[in-house]
Amino acid sequence: MQSDFFLYKVDMKYIRNLHNLDDKVLSVSPQTGKDNRVFIGIVVVCSGHKYCIPLSSPKEKHKRMKNSMDFSKIEVAGKLLGVLNFNLMIPVEEKQLQEIDIVIRKRDKEIIKTYKGLCLQELEWCRLNSETVCNKANVLYKKYISGEAFVGKKRCLDFPKLEKECVKYNLKKR
Repeated sequence: MQSDFFLYKVDMKYIRNLHNLDDKVLSVSPQTGKDNRVFIGIVVVCSGHKYCIPLSSPKEKHKRMKNSMDFSKIEVAGKLLGVLNFNLMIPVEEKQLQEIDIVIRKRDKEIIKTYKGLCLQELEWCRLNSETVCNKANVLYKKYISGEAFVGKKRCLDFPKLEKECVKYNLKKR
C-alpha cells in the first residue's frame, strides 16, 4: 500500500474541464478563493488510473459527521484538522500536479508557517493512515464502477466520465 503521499495543487484548466463535465468537482478558482485547494495523492485505483483526494478545511457540520466509506476526518490529539472527501477524488496524471512546498522556512510569514504546519500535520496523518486511505478509495471506486447501490453514491463524481476526460486532456497536451 502507498504511504509516500504528497500534497499537490492540480492544474486549474484541467479542474475546469472536469468541473464542466461534473459540477461536483471542487473548484480551484481564485475567483472563488479556492486557489489554495490541496489534494492528497497519489492513490492508484484498480483501473490503473491515478487519483488525488481533495483535502478540505473542517466545517462545523464535519464535527457531527462520522467517518464513512466516502469521508474521513483528519484528527490529531482530539482536534479536527481537515477532512478527506473520497467521493470527490479526481483522476490525474503527474503533469497536472504541482507538489506543494511545505518546508517551513525562517523567512516565511507567520500565517504561511501556520498553514505549512497544518499541511504537515495533515500529510503525516495521511501517511500514518495510508492503508486505510488507499483501501477506502479503492472500495468506493470499485463499488461505484460495479454499479452497486450504496449510501453516498449520489455524492460521488462520475469516475468513468472523468477518466475519459483525463485521457483526452492529456492526449491534447502532448
